[in-house]
Formats: sequence, structure tokens, C-alpha cells
Amino acid sequence: QVQLAESGGGLVQPGGSLRLSCAASGIMFSINRVAWYRQAPGKEREAVAIISALGNINYVDSVKGRFTISRDNAKNMVYLQMNSLKPEDTAVYYCSTGGAWGQGTQVTVSS
Repeated sequence: QVQLAESGGGLVQPGGSLRLSCAASGIMFSINRVAWYRQAPGKEREAVAIISALGNINYVDSVKGRFTISRDNAKNMVYLQMNSLKPEDTAVYYCSTGGAWGQGTQVTVSS
């Protein structure tokens, strides 16, 4: 059974930074693509950043240059470093791999 657990969310002022973490278990993590999604109130869930098993990375245009996705296969972890945060980044952030989803972590950007 695949289990994913996100952490690292919180309240931050505009321009601030957060680092989200996602711990995976029950899956051959290293051979799977991993993605960070987010869902803001009243909006559809969107893919924010994706990293393939080979390390190829894609970002949604709105976070390019500000967010960085990385993975540590030895630890079954994926990270999302978020810099220069904006109020419009406020959302619940989820990680997903192997068809499974975590419970999400709230990120709120507000002064």
C-alpha cells in the first residue's frame, strides 16, 4: 500500500519561502514520476512541478524561477522549495506518485 505524507506547509508573508517535503512508502519510489499539485479554494487542482524517475523536471508557468522540485531516492523523499511566494500561491499542496496521493499540506501566503 502506497502512503505519502506531506509536511512543511504554513503561513508565510509575501516574498517568503517554504520547503515542502513528501515521504513515500510502499512503492519502488526511484522508478516513479513524482508530482506536486495544489488546489486553491474554488479552483481545480493543478500540477505545479513534476520530476521523472530520470530527473527530468517540468513546472507550471506561474512558478517557474521561484519553485524547485527535487528528490532523494535513497530516502524516498521529494521536496518542493518555494521562494518569492505570492498570495496566489495559497493552496493545499499535495504530492502524488504511483497513483497515490498524500493528505495535503496548507500553504498560506498573506501579510
